[in-house]
Amino acid sequence: MKTSKYVEDLRNKSEAELANELVAAKKELFNLRFQNATNQLDNTARIKEVRKNIARIQTIMTQKANA
Repeated sequence: MKTSKYVEDLRNKSEAELANELVAAKKELFNLRFQNATNQLDNTARIKEVRKNIARIQTIMTQKANA
């Protein structure tokens, strides 16, 4: 599955790499919302996908912090 591969890659990254990934995902989400508001976005499902990726990153960061 595509999702499990993505999560596996996240688990292998360091805290700093996860933080960078989180910042990049939040920037992408902002850009997607901006495009959606101006009716330039073709694939609106991408917003949901990016939101879930942000949650996945935050979950793994929390797991690493508690471990």
